[in-house]
Amino acid sequence: MQQESARRSNRDRTEATRADLIAAARKLFTEKSYAETGTPEIVAAAGVTRGALYHHFADKQALFAAVVEQEAAAVADEIERASPSSLDARDALIAGSDAYLAAMRAPGRTRLLLLDGPAVLGRAAMDAIDNRHGNRSLREGLVAAMRTHTMTRLPAEALTALLASAFDRAALAIEAGASAEDYRAVLMALIDGLSPALRQAPGPARTR
Repeated sequence: MQQESARRSNRDRTEATRADLIAAARKLFTEKSYAETGTPEIVAAAGVTRGALYHHFADKQALFAAVVEQEAAAVADEIERASPSSLDARDALIAGSDAYLAAMRAPGRTRLLLLDGPAVLGRAAMDAIDNRHGNRSLREGLVAAMRTHTMTRLPAEALTALLASAFDRAALAIEAGASAEDYRAVLMALIDGLSPALRQAPGPARTR
């Protein structure tokens, strides 16, 4: 029993140290950028030794990857909470879209996920992280909409990639001060434009 308790205590301390390192690194990476942050600053802010840092992470880039993974998971959690299975496919897509834009307003998140993330980790690694989190949620929503004929059947991977890019661009623009309402209106129009019923509905007569 004592051995089990000791193992649990060691595991808790290990997890706490890792969490402290990620939290300290996130704060510094968002305040100063990845390039301007050194590992001595991170360990000082986390209150641990350099040995503890390198016990958990191979280098600063590996720590940065853990920060980015955690941020991407947090965004996906927000999306999934906002779009439960009780919603119909279109409503779930709209709710998930709104949740994404709201989640990306967390301070420093656009820098981590949309600017420094691809620059530091590379596009392929960043795509892999996205596909484990936000893009996975988006793809599942699109597939559900296509399955229920709410949306035109299209290649799911390509559609996910293009819509995700549009959402990312909107998040960056809103962060820079653009109208969130304008970007949301366009994104909703993009989603509804993929609906066969809405696309074929008669619109107002055109004037010359």
